[in-house]
Formats: sequence, structure tokens, C-alpha cells
Amino acid sequence: MASTSASKKRKREAGDDAKASFVLSTQPKSQLGPVLAHFPSVKPSKSTAFSCYQTGDNAKTLGDTDDAEFADLPTLVAGETDSVDFHSANQTTGCRYLVGVHDKKTGITTIRPAPLHTLARDVKALKGLEPIAVSVLQRLEARAALGETFGTKKAKLAIKAQERNKVDVSAMETVVDHLQESIQKSTQALPSKEEAQATADSTRLVPPYNAEATVPSEVYPLHNIIPEAEWRTLSATPFLVVGQKQRTPLLPFQRSKWINQHLHSTCDSTSPSKTNIKILQYISFMMFFRKMAVQSNLGKVSLEEKLAPMPSVVADGLLSRFTESARSSSKPQFTSQKETLLLTHMFALCLRVDDYATDTELIARDLSQSTQSINSLFKSMGCQITKLTLTDLKRLGLPDSAAETKRALLKIPLEFPKPRGKRRRG
Repeated sequence: MASTSASKKRKREAGDDAKASFVLSTQPKSQLGPVLAHFPSVKPSKSTAFSCYQTGDNAKTLGDTDDAEFADLPTLVAGETDSVDFHSANQTTGCRYLVGVHDKKTGITTIRPAPLHTLARDVKALKGLEPIAVSVLQRLEARAALGETFGTKKAKLAIKAQERNKVDVSAMETVVDHLQESIQKSTQALPSKEEAQATADSTRLVPPYNAEATVPSEVYPLHNIIPEAEWRTLSATPFLVVGQKQRTPLLPFQRSKWINQHLHSTCDSTSPSKTNIKILQYISFMMFFRKMAVQSNLGKVSLEEKLAPMPSVVADGLLSRFTESARSSSKPQFTSQKETLLLTHMFALCLRVDDYATDTELIARDLSQSTQSINSLFKSMGCQITKLTLTDLKRLGLPDSAAETKRALLKIPLEFPKPRGKRRRG
């Protein structure tokens, strides 16, 4: 059987290669020729007639159309049936297609370039209809239906939770007026922007200040920090009649480099400022008070007894302004708010001595605090933490090397830091 089937097959003869030949079409290049069409969706019947049209901008695109090949010309293919219109959606570029026509008599295959068109279709019955607008609610309902049908277990639980939390708007119509009335009554009690700002200013843990000050020295008046009765108990004379080694033992708090440096530079100057010496003495009282108050909170010492080296007027004044008494006890308590208030009063005096440009790093070391926490307190007083300009260096009489150190500068007009808004969680 195998030999019989093999004998029926046509054997290739030696002259078959010579019979096949290919030639290019001799028709004019721009003459209408074959067109390749691609139907991605609906395929028309074989009896549907199509026509090929040249678009109106081919002359602008290709110049002289007589020299252009038909496959390169911008053309449009269109056809129709009783219910559907077909037309070119786009003409494929970037690839070149060839169509061959074989003549069996002569054995010649004529080849000619042909364009490829992708055809779209339009339903005639739908041409005059506008698409129906879909509301947000319809989209949500359709999305929920898809989730119920094809969603995961977690997605279905989320859809049910969303339906439970849905508000029935029709049920709220009867209480709208009541809600609006309640909101109006509640908002009437809210403070205005000016009242809220005044409340915030009054609760700041800073010394009493003058918001209308025109120069830094007017922002925190001296006797708003040191009452006149306490000021009269201070004396600069003992520090001026002794040498450097005898000055420090006269201070209640002797381990402050900031106080010692300023005290020696002031007393050794040609015209020492008695006001600054008395301020430095009072700052030493405040540092000593803070140290003893912290130890008193820990139960190590009795605050009133440890303040005995101070003038009684100063000790009583510091106790009344910077401590609190619990209802069940008469023992003074040094709270964190009172400590902050004490430090800002102290820093206001430091600014006055430093001509309103204070080195915060040195003070932070004296108080065993971080520079960042001390800077935040200076900022709460309206200061800016920045490096000094050449003008500031000349005004303060500091060397150029001091420009590398950041200082707390109190400038006019007085501006307190604005409260930070809450960040949104991503």
C-alpha cells in the first residue's frame, strides 16, 4: 500500500524552477490597486461592496501624487450593509505589504504593493442616540454587584460594612432644620479668631510681654520679671570691690559658665554696668532655686530650708510665682509648667544681658539640658535661632569667628510660633 500511494504522488521535475517567475506590476504607481482589509470585530458578508477614496490632504502630504505609489497615498475604505456601516479606522504604516497575482498560462506572478486598512463598524440604528449618563450611585451599585459575584471574602465583608454604614437621606429630611438650629446655637458660643488668639497669648508660658514694642528692650520689661521689691535687695557693690577669684563664691549657684563669663567681663570693663551685675545675680538665684526645687520634688531636701542663703524677699517671690500647692498638702510643688515658666523668665534676663543675642549652647550645658529643648523655649518667646550677620557682629562687638555659632535673636515686630497643623496619614 505504501508503494501504491507513493506512486500516485506527483514527482518534482527538474524544469519546474524555470517555469516560476516574478515580475513587478507595469501599471502606473498611483493607479487604484488591491487593498488589504482587517476586520477585528464584525466580518461582513462576501457580497458587501467596498469603495476606496483618496483623502483631501494627500497632495499636502506627498506632493505630486503622480509620482507616489498607491499604497503610500492616504486613502479611506468604506462600505455598508442594511444595518452596519464599515469605514477605515486607521491605515497601517511602518510595514509594507505586497499582493501577487499568478497567471497559470504564462506562469508569471505579478507583484504590486497594497495598503492595509483596519476597519471599524457603526450600527446605523444607534447613530442618533446619545449614551445614557451613569450616576455615581449607579456606578457604586454596579461595583458592589461585581464584588458580590466575583470578589474575595474580604471584599464582600467590606461591601456589607459599607451598606450598613449607608445613611438614609430620606429619613434625615425631617431633622435637617433641627440640626441646623443646633449647629447655629453651638457656633454662637465659639470664640472669634481675635478672641482665640488673645486666649492663646494669655496662656503662653512666657513672662508678661508688650506686643506693641518698637525695640527689643520693650518686649519683656525688667520689673515684669524682677519685682521692684526684690530688685532693691540686690547689690552690685560686693562684686566690684573684690577680684575674680572672690566673685564666684558670692553667687548662690557657682557652676554656671555663662554667669561667670558675663560677670567677670562686666566687672573688669572700664565702666561696669551695675544693672547687668544685679541681673546676673538674680539669674544665679533662679538657677539655684531650680536646682533645689528639683531636689525637693525628689524628697531629698526641704525647699524652704535650702533657700535660706537668698534674701527672704527673693525666696518668697520665687516660691509664690514658680511653685504650686496641692489641696491636701501645704508643701510647694515644682511642676513642669512652673519649671518652663521659670526658664523663660530666666532667658528673658539672659537676652537683656546679651543685648538680645544669646548663645543657647552654653546655657544648655549649664542647665544640663539639650540645646534643642532650650532653643524651643527661646522660640516660644518669639526668638529666632540663627547665625549672626556682619551687622549684628559689629553691634555686639564680637569677633568674626562668632558668626559660626547660632544664637537666639529677639527681633521686632514680635512674632510667636504658630501652632502646627496635624499631618494627614498616608
